[in-house]
Amino acid sequence: MIDITNTQYEYALARIEELLPLVDESTPANDRNAVELSLVSDVVIAYEKKHFPIEKPTISQLIELALEEANMTQKQLASEIGVSPSRINDYITGRAEPTLKVAKSLCKVLSIQPSAMLGL
Repeated sequence: MIDITNTQYEYALARIEELLPLVDESTPANDRNAVELSLVSDVVIAYEKKHFPIEKPTISQLIELALEEANMTQKQLASEIGVSPSRINDYITGRAEPTLKVAKSLCKVLSIQPSAMLGL
């Protein structure tokens, strides 16, 4: 694979901004602008994968985010899944990881994808 420089990345980002208004759902795939947009998008994706990798969230981050999205307190979650509030805090702070049974309940109550909970 070609090593993309920061200058090339910046150019690709700027070019994408120019091309986006020219391409929409009805634009044929073989349209010159659509082809160029696809190519420069690939450059941006490759550069960002290398220089700005996105790590998978930890179990504690998943629980904390899901609690916030559900507008639920640790105490409410503890009651829902049958563990103590301090145990929920242990999961959020990373002092402990949930058992498989508890992880299953967390996924169900907080609408977390099981694959995310397993780190897949």
